[in-house]
Amino acid sequence: MKAIAYSRNGDSSVLNLVEREVPEPGPGEVRVKVVVSGVNPTDWKNRTGATGELAFDEVVPNQDGAGIIDAAGPGVEGLAVGDRVWLYLSQHQRPTGTAQEYTVVPATRVVRLPENVSFDVGASLGVPAMTAHRALTVSEDGPTHLAPSSLEGKTVLVAGGAGAVGHAAIQLARWAGATVITTVSGPEKAALATAAGAHHVVNYKTGDAVAEIRAVAPNGVDLVVEVAPAQNAELNAAVTSTRASIAVYANNGGDTITLDVRPNMVLNTRYQFILLYTVGEAALKAAEQDVSNAAAAGVLNVGEDAGLPLQRFPLADSAAAHDAVENGFVGKVLIDI
Repeated sequence: MKAIAYSRNGDSSVLNLVEREVPEPGPGEVRVKVVVSGVNPTDWKNRTGATGELAFDEVVPNQDGAGIIDAAGPGVEGLAVGDRVWLYLSQHQRPTGTAQEYTVVPATRVVRLPENVSFDVGASLGVPAMTAHRALTVSEDGPTHLAPSSLEGKTVLVAGGAGAVGHAAIQLARWAGATVITTVSGPEKAALATAAGAHHVVNYKTGDAVAEIRAVAPNGVDLVVEVAPAQNAELNAAVTSTRASIAVYANNGGDTITLDVRPNMVLNTRYQFILLYTVGEAALKAAEQDVSNAAAAGVLNVGEDAGLPLQRFPLADSAAAHDAVENGFVGKVLIDI
């Protein structure tokens, strides 16, 4: 079978197209014939060594993907050969991910893909949608599961609504009944956020973002899905409600946050940091269930019409796919296997 592999950290030139034996699943594992592999920022960061030194002699990258179960090892329950599935955290603490024709994955990281959901959507769920789910369920006054009406009466602010996580957060929050506000940096991104379903879009570069957000939410925003906490700390303090939660899933714009203690103390503000790889099994399983339900309901669609443009590459051009994500492509990068 064909696979993309690297044996040292570095830029995308370390990615090589190689031939490998088709792997056999062990106990509790399934083998998936991969149809589409999704690329996320952590995939190129792992490759460069930004998240730590290479943990294996050889790595096949990419956490997310979608395909068809081809074989199952002993002890696998609830999944069968021929099932259409989506995968998440496939390469976490493992040497091989989804950038190959066949991948062996623990059955606990494999989820049935609803029949009405495309492989493109399936490969786009994992890291973005599950991170968004976690961000929307960390509030002490909010739900631990998402479903229609679970966020009824809440106002959610999604910072950077044109990115993959922001896009999923808009879709999930609207599905759950929230009023959704998002901030963007220009008209093109505003169009994408609107297509994703945001009720209100604020261009923070051209207007008074605080005034515009407060006009929509005079009592304050209940939950912030935050991509740039260092840049947005002052804005968040000015627009959040009492007992609001600010869910931080990235460090765009800086690694250090400066917070004014008194305003945040008065509001009982909660800052919740999120990394999908360490959220714990309970949070992963809640996200897995709710994200699948949302996808089945047609909520998590991808493509420019849904607010998330796709850029596609063949397996042999995986280096270009990694470069596209690293260089900030606005949308979702997919690799056709």
